[in-house]
Amino acid sequence: MKIVVLLKQTFDTEEKIDIADGRIEEYGVKFVINPYDEFALEEALRLKEANDAEVIAITAGPERSSIALRTALALGVDQAILVSETEQLDHSYHIAALLAETIRPLKPDLILAGLFAIDSGSGSVALQVAELLDLPHASAAVKLQLGTADELALEQAPWNGQLALVERDVEGDSEIVLLPLPALITAQQGLNEPRYPSLPGIMKAKKKAIIERFPADLLNEPLQASIASSATVRTAITPPPARQTGRLLQGSSEQQTKELLHILQQLNLVESEES
Repeated sequence: MKIVVLLKQTFDTEEKIDIADGRIEEYGVKFVINPYDEFALEEALRLKEANDAEVIAITAGPERSSIALRTALALGVDQAILVSETEQLDHSYHIAALLAETIRPLKPDLILAGLFAIDSGSGSVALQVAELLDLPHASAAVKLQLGTADELALEQAPWNGQLALVERDVEGDSEIVLLPLPALITAQQGLNEPRYPSLPGIMKAKKKAIIERFPADLLNEPLQASIASSATVRTAITPPPARQTGRLLQGSSEQQTKELLHILQQLNLVESEES
């Protein structure tokens, strides 16, 4: 079995975000593996241990993203691939296309990714990868089992061969879906408890090579044209407006209510009695 895990390097969740010239300031910031991708990585490692699988971690990003891949190697990943020279890419379909073309020749049995990236709040890249590779997919998995229909204790299944039985989170409830492999599945919090790298694993990871892929070698002309025709552009990032000082209303409850209504009318948040 061959499993691909999609990783993204993101800001540490405790970092303070500063914006300069319409871009997020990265100087001196600590980066980590996107927390939701950690669940996907842990699940891949557990499947490796149970099925003697090969696990390949892939990320698209700047050179600093290699640190995330080193962590994955220290945890037990067999191979790491960095799609580099993507610093200026804000277009999710472009990233998805690069990842899909990196994955295509590998022909994995399963692709795992995090539900979404905490820095952008986007969860579209992995699902676009599935569409580009024409793979079935399920998102927000909180439980995953692989096997044949007999191994999964299914009385009947619409497909033969290896299957993925996925319990997925659906806004506070759960849903069970069955997918034929190969497939792509995104991980929700609760799927597992990610492990920490061991010191021997960290030392071994330093000696392992990281394979580099470049956009120019991955995208042919038809795919580049498809990307250009569907591109979105992020022109700038701005912080939210500063919160104004609160105002304490005085008087009785009736006086406070009248004063609050008057303020809301002045702000055009409620209609006045005259209108």
